[in-house]
Amino acid sequence: MKRNLILLLGILCATFAFANGQFEKAMGKNIPAMFSAGSPEELQGVINQLERIGEAEGDRWEPHYYVAFGYLRMSGMYEKAEEKDKYLDLALEAVEKGEAIRPSDSELEAMRGYIHMMRLVVDPATRGMMYSGMAFSSFQKAIKLNPDNPRAHFLLGRMQYGTAQFMGGGNAEACNSLSKALALFEENKETENPLAPGWGKESTQEAIKEICE
Repeated sequence: MKRNLILLLGILCATFAFANGQFEKAMGKNIPAMFSAGSPEELQGVINQLERIGEAEGDRWEPHYYVAFGYLRMSGMYEKAEEKDKYLDLALEAVEKGEAIRPSDSELEAMRGYIHMMRLVVDPATRGMMYSGMAFSSFQKAIKLNPDNPRAHFLLGRMQYGTAQFMGGGNAEACNSLSKALALFEENKETENPLAPGWGKESTQEAIKEICE
C-alpha cells in the first residue's frame, strides 16, 4: 500500500512538472511573437494561442496580461475609432480576467492605465476629461502597489508629457518620471517569475531622448 502511494505521488509530481514545463515553453514562444507580429491577422493568431493557454492554466495571470497587451497593440493597427475601441474593450476584459486571478497587481493595474491612455488618444478633445483621470489613477495605483515597477513610471511619464502638451506646461514632471523608470530598468532586478513583463526600457530611452534631451 505504501509503495503504491509513493508511486502515485511520483506520477503526480512528474505530471505536474511536465505540465508546468509545457506552460513555460508555450508562453516563451508566444510572448516574443506577440511583440513581433506585424499584422492584425498575425497578432490575432498569437492572441488566440495565449487565450487558449489562459483557459488551460486557470490559475495563471500572465496569459491574460499578454492578451491585453496584444489587443492594445491591435487597436493601434486600425484607423477608425470604433475599431480601436473594440480592441481596447477586449484588452480591458483580459486585464479583468488577470485581476480575478491576481488582484491588486501592479503590472495589471499599469496595463489598465495604458488602455485608458490609448482610449484617450483616440479622441483627446472629447475624452480627455474622463480618461486622463482614469489613466493617472491607475498609474499612481500601480506605483503604490509596487514602487519599483519601471513600466508604471514610464507610462506615467508618457501621460504627463501628453497632458502638458495638450494643456500647456513644461516637461519637467514627465522627465522626472521617465528618469525614474530608466533608473529602475537599469537596476535590472531579478524576478522569480521569468514570464513577468520586462518590456519598456528601449521605449523609455527613446522617450527621454525625444522629450528631455
